[in-house]
Amino acid sequence: METADGPGDRGNQTDKMSGRYIITGLIFLAILLHFSSVAFGAEEILIGLIPEENIFNQMQRHRPLAAYLSAKIGTTLRFTVLSRYGDVMDRFVSRKMDGAFFGVFTSVMAMEMIDAEPIARPVNLEGSSHVQSYIFVRKDSGIRDSKNMKGKRIAFVDRATATGYLFALAYLREQGISDLKAYFSDISFTGSHGSTIYTVLDGRADIGTVKSKIFQIAIAKDPSINDELAIIAKSREFPENTLFLRKDLPQKIRSQIKAALVGMDRDPEGAEVLKSLAALRFIETKKGDFQPFYDVAQKAGIILRTYKYR
Repeated sequence: METADGPGDRGNQTDKMSGRYIITGLIFLAILLHFSSVAFGAEEILIGLIPEENIFNQMQRHRPLAAYLSAKIGTTLRFTVLSRYGDVMDRFVSRKMDGAFFGVFTSVMAMEMIDAEPIARPVNLEGSSHVQSYIFVRKDSGIRDSKNMKGKRIAFVDRATATGYLFALAYLREQGISDLKAYFSDISFTGSHGSTIYTVLDGRADIGTVKSKIFQIAIAKDPSINDELAIIAKSREFPENTLFLRKDLPQKIRSQIKAALVGMDRDPEGAEVLKSLAALRFIETKKGDFQPFYDVAQKAGIILRTYKYR
């Protein structure tokens, strides 16, 4: 019989140690491969889209861009539509997204709350990279200014939108209207710019506030809308929806995505993709481009750090 220190036990101990070394080595190799894939862009890049119009239409328009960027950076890039504006920051973090096309309000939230980096934004077919907020009504409503709004129904998009809420809030405050619940008979939030247009068009609200681009798209699809609705106030210009990327995304990938976007108009394949987006090109975007938002937020009496956007 062998003792506790005999060759059999030593052999078993050696086998166990070897097994542990193998397991440890495999774990280390898995970790190494994971971080190598991140460093060299082998993992999927997930980009969010804010829900400003019909989700199906948004995905259809952005699918060619996803394929184009995937080919340019050598990594699968996929878009996903976020459920609502006010959930953008939470979903961005919880779903571990790498970036998102944010509207002006959510752009500022991204810079202030999660230190995201602005990359680029599109230039529309008219040559502008900016949008405005429109306050609009039905032409037969008799509403021409804020004085005619008392006791009426107003429809906003979401509390986390500059063009669908913030500008209207600033406009009304400048007209001496700070208590919206007392001034209007009904206040609603539709969740999207497209829904706000049809809420007013169908008579479910008397006043709406909407992003100029979506208003113009709706009229292009159905010119009769222009005969039914009237714009009674416009904001100053804000930057168009801007792509932001998280700063801990590898610099190589961020640089590749930016270069691919701002060079699209000089690439025949990219030019075709731009047509699906109704854009001429993309331009680089910086934090300073969002100063108009801060000015309007001040007029609206909003303090970003304490603002309840949900």
